[in-house]
Amino acid sequence: MNTITREAIEAFLHGQVSAWNAGDKEAFLDHYRRVAPGGLSIEYVSRSLGDGWPVLEGMWQQQNAKIEIEEVMAIINGNEVACHNRNKVKGSTVVIDTIELYSFGEGGQLSVRYFIRQP
Repeated sequence: MNTITREAIEAFLHGQVSAWNAGDKEAFLDHYRRVAPGGLSIEYVSRSLGDGWPVLEGMWQQQNAKIEIEEVMAIINGNEVACHNRNKVKGSTVVIDTIELYSFGEGGQLSVRYFIRQP
């Protein structure tokens, strides 16, 4: 059985967004390392599913300088979470809404699915 607490989930959700917005790559990745010592998978729904670590690295390299995240809502049910975030393109009025599903599994595994609404 998974033993992650609601408090640990909340710390992860808010901490990774805060680190992203601060441009602190090491803190951002550390939030994932703490909740996913058993493995990380990330899926961009209808695009690709892959090993989450290189996906996170690519996401950081390609998007961090361009995007600021606003947390709109997070619903935590047990070890699963649904988040609505607004990804604001810096220097513009463009906003990209995402629904992000997080599933914290046994053995410290984390599965993430991103539903992205294109502007």
